[in-house]
Amino acid sequence: MENNLTYSPNGDYLIPDLTIAEQPEAMGKYGRMRKNYLKEHRPTLYNSLLLSEKLYPHLLEIDRTANSRIERMMPELMKSAGVTESLKAADPMRWVGLMNNLKAQAEETILAELIYN
Repeated sequence: MENNLTYSPNGDYLIPDLTIAEQPEAMGKYGRMRKNYLKEHRPTLYNSLLLSEKLYPHLLEIDRTANSRIERMMPELMKSAGVTESLKAADPMRWVGLMNNLKAQAEETILAELIYN
């Protein structure tokens, strides 16, 4: 079996020279949350994705999917809760409170389905 890895001596040990390609796109909130979850609760999957250089694309996909699902869910939740522009003009504080609750509800769904799964 041929090994194409190079090693650097470190005391009595040889440490493999592993590098990860630079990632051009910044990762968002949900990608970072997924990374922390994988690192803490699914270390085997995390290491497998990391060593095969599939971790970063996976995290970007999770981040994009989570953001798009929240954008799709919010109008539906607003409609079912009766949050309208007229409410925003009439009672802004109530509107802000309802919007925060709806955002938290959408995020809770996303976390359960995408991040912690």
